[in-house]
Amino acid sequence: MPSVAERFWERLAAHGGTALSDGERRLDYAALLAEIDARVERLRAWDVRRVALALDNGLEWALWDLALLRAGLVCVPLPGFFSDDQQIHVLQDAGVDALLGAPGPVSQACGFREEGGLLRRVPARQAELPPGTCKITYTSGTTGQPKGVCLDADTLLRVADSLERASRSRQVTRHLCVLPLATLLENLAGLYAPLLAGAAVELRPLAQVGLQGASGFDVARFLALLHAVRPNSLILLPQLLLALVTAAEQGVALPEALRFVAVGGGRVAPQLLERADRLGLPVFEGYGLSECASVVCLNTPEARRIGSVGRPLAHVELRLAEDGEVWVRGARMLGYLGEPPLSGDWLATGDLGELRDGFLTLRGRKKHQFVTAYGRNVNPEWVEAELVQQLPIAQAWLHGEALPCNVAVLVPRRADCPDAQLAEAVAAVNRTLPDYARVHRWLRAAQPFSADNGLATRNGRLRRAALLDHYQAALAGLLTSPCGE
Repeated sequence: MPSVAERFWERLAAHGGTALSDGERRLDYAALLAEIDARVERLRAWDVRRVALALDNGLEWALWDLALLRAGLVCVPLPGFFSDDQQIHVLQDAGVDALLGAPGPVSQACGFREEGGLLRRVPARQAELPPGTCKITYTSGTTGQPKGVCLDADTLLRVADSLERASRSRQVTRHLCVLPLATLLENLAGLYAPLLAGAAVELRPLAQVGLQGASGFDVARFLALLHAVRPNSLILLPQLLLALVTAAEQGVALPEALRFVAVGGGRVAPQLLERADRLGLPVFEGYGLSECASVVCLNTPEARRIGSVGRPLAHVELRLAEDGEVWVRGARMLGYLGEPPLSGDWLATGDLGELRDGFLTLRGRKKHQFVTAYGRNVNPEWVEAELVQQLPIAQAWLHGEALPCNVAVLVPRRADCPDAQLAEAVAAVNRTLPDYARVHRWLRAAQPFSADNGLATRNGRLRRAALLDHYQAALAGLLTSPCGE
């Protein structure tokens, strides 16, 4: 019986038409496979083992990634939104011996030298990998250096197959990669899954897409590309979906070709999905984590429930622990690089959730949950997601551990936004929340939360311990009178 990987290549060989395009160059499926085989030969001639991809979105990233997969070598995507220190950590931690990308301070700091068409070195050490590792994807986390998640080809391709089946009824023939291919979500759902479907994958540099660094987004540029490419499917982060929906509500026309817009990577407020529905946008929320090869659940055209992240994909099972933590079986990492291998079939995700009729609804991270002075459990991400749906609020952080009141720090979307507008936005959210989860006091942030000031990660996740340390004195000043006053 053929392996999962063998079936993947057989399915690609059966397709015709365009496989990859960057707007100037197109490869049909026959040319794609020929190009991949040629690169496999080059990789073998180079005699490399662990190869980092430090390339922008485009044909080169996709072709080298697929060649590494076919050759059975280890691919280490190097996210451009990581800081130089984080990138150096990835290259050293993974024991990378070859780097595909332009030379620069990071490659020089790690001792890479140009040789035969790529950057090479002999690493000082190479941590032992779990058997079968073909990809090491690094999670940025909220504290410390990124951790390497080791994944095998069977797991990656089973996830891609489930994703292709989940969207099959929408007959996607053209997918536009919006997120960096260095993120596992776009790599699997935006490259492997469309190829399994025989679709054309449109690849553009991230600047053309409108992504700027870790958190900047040029909506006008993105909309112009959407109208030029007219894709059937996209993958968006919640903030990108918010920008798209807001633009459409202001009268900006959207292409009619969209059939499947997947959204994930963070909590999506039901209010935003309802706004998308009113616009006729086919948005389907999902959920996953790198440790489970990116996607675990997904709403589909046949089974969709706003407020949930959908049902488990075909290859996985879910169960809830007594405290509500989500556990997954059926697709998971081999282990973290440099740590003992996993044991047992089930993986604890660290996420809290509820299951109803097979649909999973998330309630925040287990480690982020706080307990108020009145003994009520609050997941701050739930409240924060509601706050940033309000137009005046760009970022929000909620704190209430052992406090009689929940207090928030708000970053306005515009510097000239008056406090009265922020107050109205908070009041609007509070009307939808139970008393124990409401924002009882708030203050205006002195500056946005960013990686530069240490209050957020490069990909926009809040550094909660840093925020508490930074704002603790100011928050204490909000609690000098009883919460009811």
